[in-house]
Amino acid sequence: MSSQCPFAIDPMVGDLNGETARLRAEGPLARIDLLGVPAWTVTDHAIARQLTTDSRLVKDIHAWRLWTDGVVTNQWPLIGMVDVDRSMFNVDGAEHRRLRLKTAQALAPRRLEEMRPVIERLTVELLDDLAAAGADGAPVDLKSVFAYPLPMRVVGELMGVEREDHPQLLEWYKKFFSVMTPQDERLRVIGELDVYFTDQVKQKIANPGDDLTSAFIVADEGGEPLTEEEAIGNIKALVAAGHETTVSLIVNTVRALLGEPEQLAKVLAGDVDWKQVIEESLRWDGPVSHLLMRFATEDITVGDTVITKGEGVVMSYRAIGRDTAVHGETADEFDVTRPTANRHLAFGYGPHICPGAALSRLEAAIALPALFARFPDLRLAVPDSELGNLPVLTQNDLAALPIILN
Repeated sequence: MSSQCPFAIDPMVGDLNGETARLRAEGPLARIDLLGVPAWTVTDHAIARQLTTDSRLVKDIHAWRLWTDGVVTNQWPLIGMVDVDRSMFNVDGAEHRRLRLKTAQALAPRRLEEMRPVIERLTVELLDDLAAAGADGAPVDLKSVFAYPLPMRVVGELMGVEREDHPQLLEWYKKFFSVMTPQDERLRVIGELDVYFTDQVKQKIANPGDDLTSAFIVADEGGEPLTEEEAIGNIKALVAAGHETTVSLIVNTVRALLGEPEQLAKVLAGDVDWKQVIEESLRWDGPVSHLLMRFATEDITVGDTVITKGEGVVMSYRAIGRDTAVHGETADEFDVTRPTANRHLAFGYGPHICPGAALSRLEAAIALPALFARFPDLRLAVPDSELGNLPVLTQNDLAALPIILN
């Protein structure tokens, strides 16, 4: 049972480890305050699996009482993550399966293997850029030079987004996610993203290509095409989610390994597989801190707690990854030999599990060993204690990772 006073999620992300520990101490299902808006959040692995597969929890914002009663409006800073265009991310049941089908086909194992050479080529290009930026021992930000451009270029190739547009997209997404962005400016950014992706879809309608955006709007053996609105919603969400999670996965894994030299040595010696490293990183310091939001269509009883019809539920995946019932008393420690590492829920669970999870894993499985093979002596350029997250409430988004290559 959670405390009566909602636990306030820190919008400045000043102490993510401390917040995660305190949130878990609130209980498996805790009352939280999201920038002035109350909700429930899940910190327990088993309850998360239960609720992410419960059809009484839906993505439709019109099931949220605070929204329909006008308590929450578009002036709430996080509304852009909840009130979104129609896409696979905010519908359920048969409609969700229909909107997700073409994405699932595009990211099937065979298609991913076809993307491997592309990812390997882009990785080599960016490692060259990293070497140039960090020449003569100069500190270089691994995030901005390597970890950000790689997944953005991969998702750009997948979706048919031109590379010249990537800097503008980065600027828009930074403003969109930051809690420091004034809401009027954030709404303007949302409008600019709408215009951009609407234009992208219209271009593909006129001149379809060999990309996922075109697949959304072309009828083929994969089923009926999506409407223009549905295609826009899908591409907008996929580009955002498709790069943000992988950026954090790469950066957080490098940081974790540099903080544990003995474990890094085992990995570089081949004693621990990179796949195991990636799964432990996802569990321990995953890309998503708090995933917004599902809404109860009727009262739902969980233990001695009742989620009332119309209330919102958040999944706090970082806290879920530290569940001692699943990962033992050392769950707060990074351990690449952990036998339960792959039992995390970092990419979600159930029907709405992240459709790009396999792609993100593939990118990390190519990028990380290539990075350490090229620069086996890379190290932090500043003490780990000086590293900090961006003011982004939902994503586990490190501001920068300054390193020295040799």
